[in-house]
Amino acid sequence: MAGEERDRRITDVGTLKALAHPLRIRLMRCLRLSRVATASHLAEQVDEAVSLVSYHLRKLAEHGLIEEAEPQSADGRERWWQPASDGVSIHDEDFRDDPERAAAHTAAGRLLFDQQAGMYRRYLDERPHWAPEWSTAAESSESVLRLTAHELAELAEELRALARKYQERGRAAEAAGNTEGRENVALHTHAFPFRD
Repeated sequence: MAGEERDRRITDVGTLKALAHPLRIRLMRCLRLSRVATASHLAEQVDEAVSLVSYHLRKLAEHGLIEEAEPQSADGRERWWQPASDGVSIHDEDFRDDPERAAAHTAAGRLLFDQQAGMYRRYLDERPHWAPEWSTAAESSESVLRLTAHELAELAEELRALARKYQERGRAAEAAGNTEGRENVALHTHAFPFRD
C-alpha cells in the first residue's frame, strides 16, 4: 500500500506485525469509520468480547497506530480511542532488505487482501438488499494497461488523490450536517504488474 503524507508510514517489522492481525485490521477500519470509540462500542461492531478488544486496542496503541481520544461522555471509566493518522502506508522498499522483513510484508499484504476480498464477497451476497441506485453505482472492473513502473506509480498517486478528494467532500458535507443518503463506501484498487 502507498499513501498520502497524512498516513503513518510503517517501516518496522514490529509495527507491521502488530497491525497484521485479522481483528486488529477490523478494529482499525471500524475506528476510522467512527473516528472515536470505546472498546465496548468496537466490541459490538466486531462481535467480540470487550476484554479481547481492549487487549488488541492496547497493542495498536503501543505501536502508535491509535491513540487515546478526548472523552465523549461523562463516564470517566470509559477509555476513548481514535486513529493516530488518517491511514497507514506500507512500502515494499522498507521491507525487501532481508527475508524476515519481506516475509512479514508479504503476510500482511495477503491478510489485507483477504479482508478486502471478504468485504467484496459480502457486498455481492447482500447486493439484492441494497437500493437499486447503490447497486448501479457500485463498480467492479478490470483494465489491462501497458505501463512503465514510473507510469504505474503516477497512476496510483492520481487514484489516491481522487479518493482523497471524495473523502474530504464527504467529511465536509457531514460536518455541515448533510448526512442524508450517505453510506460507507470501500474503494479497493489493486494495480500491479503481471506476465502471461
